[in-house]
Amino acid sequence: MCGIVGGIAQRNVIPILIEGLKRLEYRGYDSSGLAVIADNKIHRQREIGKVKGLEELLEAESFSGNIGIAHTRWATHGKPSTKNAHPHICNNKVAIVHNGIIENHQVLRDTQKAQGYTFTSETDTEVIAHQVYHELESTDSLLQAVKNTIKHLEGAYALGVVSKDDENTLITCRKGSPLVIGVGIGEYFIASDVAALLPVTQRFIFLEEGDIAELKIDSLVIYNQDDEIVERPVKESSLKADAVDKAGYRHYMLKEIYEQPNAVAEALEGRFIDNKLQDTAFGHNAAEVFDSIKSVQILACGTSYHSGLVAKYWFEKLARVPCNIDVASEFRYREPVLSEGTLVVTISQSGETADTLAALLEAKRLGALHSLSICNVPESSLVRESDLVLMTRAGPEIGVASTKAFTTQLVALMLLVMAVGKRFALSEEKATEITSELFQLPRIIEEVLQMDEEIKVLSEQFAEKNHALFLGRGTHYPIAMEGALKLKEISYIHAEAYPAGELKHGPLALIDAEMPVITVAPNNSLLEKLKSNIQEVSARGGQLIVFLDESIVNEADENVQLVRIPKVNNLIAPLVYVIPLQLLSYHVAILKGTDVDQPRNLAKSVTVE
Repeated sequence: MCGIVGGIAQRNVIPILIEGLKRLEYRGYDSSGLAVIADNKIHRQREIGKVKGLEELLEAESFSGNIGIAHTRWATHGKPSTKNAHPHICNNKVAIVHNGIIENHQVLRDTQKAQGYTFTSETDTEVIAHQVYHELESTDSLLQAVKNTIKHLEGAYALGVVSKDDENTLITCRKGSPLVIGVGIGEYFIASDVAALLPVTQRFIFLEEGDIAELKIDSLVIYNQDDEIVERPVKESSLKADAVDKAGYRHYMLKEIYEQPNAVAEALEGRFIDNKLQDTAFGHNAAEVFDSIKSVQILACGTSYHSGLVAKYWFEKLARVPCNIDVASEFRYREPVLSEGTLVVTISQSGETADTLAALLEAKRLGALHSLSICNVPESSLVRESDLVLMTRAGPEIGVASTKAFTTQLVALMLLVMAVGKRFALSEEKATEITSELFQLPRIIEEVLQMDEEIKVLSEQFAEKNHALFLGRGTHYPIAMEGALKLKEISYIHAEAYPAGELKHGPLALIDAEMPVITVAPNNSLLEKLKSNIQEVSARGGQLIVFLDESIVNEADENVQLVRIPKVNNLIAPLVYVIPLQLLSYHVAILKGTDVDQPRNLAKSVTVE
């Protein structure tokens, strides 16, 4: 989703803003822009497409500035175009950048038109620039003008605001969209996330909901939503600037696929003593919370929803704990009923997914007493809103198509199943077995990654394909869903996933020689039923690619290709079988010539509803 960068310094901030925008490209965008204040003027440049194009335009310009704001836009109101790109300016005096959606923008637009303001874009954002200008007619304080402006705004926003009449002030605020302040030596910066500012600082302040801050060269003052001056802690980031580099890989996605053995190891590190999982890994009062719960409600979106689906099987089969799961964007609109003693579990890579955060707040409104977040970003909104937290420790994930975040979420969810399950039906012997298998995971994933060339050859069969079907059963139905999602996300091939047992209820009508059918076939209790489903496809001329346990004795036929996966315990098999599906989608996307890391129309962090 849209990215913001801004800064006030005793040096030219344009190179810093451009580098920040490049580091936010992973969020997804269609245009970019930049504005700096210098010589009592606003100097602005905007461009459609990649930040590189904006950078080239700026190289032809002669202006510079010590204060400025920049933006990558992901279109919501108004198509991708130069006129809709940020920053937006009102009467050559006020410039703003905005992440979020202003829900009452049409009402404000109508009022401002009646007041004589001229609109140059189709965006909801331009009303903010006009409102700030309007407020400045009754105050010479940019801070007060922004404070007055946000009282008129309904919806979500993170803002960066500058004025040509005050070259020593940058105003920023947030409501429903993330924003951080980077603290330098005699300089301050703002950004949508830490990654944008790592080249200039590793010290950050994470603004809280409703905060507004006034940044000057020599001072920083933060006000909370009650307009009280507050101190927010400065935190040192452990991330290094090169943590978001490609490290020699062609794409971030491929790098992150190959980081999974280490990411899984990190997710497990320090959470066991003498091979026993510690409740304190989830929070200091986790034991008390787990003792009181009677059921689990999972809320998530996209890939995180698929990890939650796997966990539902685990909770109910291994632990015998009732577990419901909802797509977060649907949860708060279906008037859900939460039973007493429900633990609400939210899953999000970024911790800023708007629908998941809203669903958690709705669950609290409905009376949920306990919440737990599984997340990859420590200072995110979701983490701050949750009672308990289990960080996945995947490290920065830049590729829009999530890979290592998914596998580390599954690890975290299995740990949660173990922690809760020992209070229900999960025996100590079974917990010991699971622990042993989890510790073997990094090695097994390494083995699967060695199949890369085999899967690359396999991907050539998809070069001319436009449709694909994924099948799985039990815990591998969500893995089939994740495989289908990855393929459609980055190769733009239409892909669907079904429980294999549903073939006869409609999908068999789609089977022909032109649509490959990808099947996940671990050696578990559903294998024989799955074999029958495979035969149903083969008998109708369907072309099957079957990822199956190497221990299974099965002969390929003319319609069936077998890809043998290293033998793995069924309990953790979902974490292993998703790896070849990630590699398959990657190589198909390369053949299709798509933008792997930034697929069209998609954003990494969906921070608006």
